[in-house]
Amino acid sequence: MTSIDTAMVLAAGLGTRMRPLTDTLPKPLVSVAGRPLVDHVLDRLADAGIREAVVNVHHHADLLEAHLRARPGAPQIRISDERPVLLETGGGVVKALPLLGTEPFLAINSDTIWIEGIKPNLVRLKEQFDPARMDALLLVAPSALSIGYEGMGDFNMDTAGRLTRRAERTVAPFVYAGACVLAPKLFVDPPHGAFSLNRIFDRATEGERLFGLRLEGIWMHVGTPDAIALAEDAIQRSSD
Repeated sequence: MTSIDTAMVLAAGLGTRMRPLTDTLPKPLVSVAGRPLVDHVLDRLADAGIREAVVNVHHHADLLEAHLRARPGAPQIRISDERPVLLETGGGVVKALPLLGTEPFLAINSDTIWIEGIKPNLVRLKEQFDPARMDALLLVAPSALSIGYEGMGDFNMDTAGRLTRRAERTVAPFVYAGACVLAPKLFVDPPHGAFSLNRIFDRATEGERLFGLRLEGIWMHVGTPDAIALAEDAIQRSSD
């Protein structure tokens, strides 16, 4: 297994599509199957051997920080404060880089959730990341089999696992499932201010060093209040 024990948890978004729940809560504290979304993520990180997680905060930051302070056990949590300005996913990672170190790290959306297959997917990501060939390894899910997802997909994947972007006005078989391993060198001379991690993924694509790992299990896109019930039903059926 690649020695990766640090993670970036992206938790600063406004969660506008999850309103009215996010009028009074940050989206990571929205409950699915009886637990806040961020706790599902942090538990997965702990199970994958992540010892330290950097969590960025912005929307209802005080509530999220208080929740994280009260959380027992692994991983150890450090806060990257984005109260003054929201930096989006890419800019958020750039701000947190001094806390993340110089080695490859996991990056994961605080609201991503899935039903595991036989082997935990974050463990599989760590095992499959090969710094000799890859700058980024993305966990991707089949678009057609994901719960709550109605988009056109994000990526095509070749037999070697390399990813390429969906062409305009086409459908792609895989959607980014919100977790990846990233090499810090992708952030050398980054864009200024707020920007999306998609620009970092595209930077890896230019060198043919963007790879994908197919998620084992079922990915659930919990983007709206209505999608919560779909996710909870799937989780209940998986445990029956």
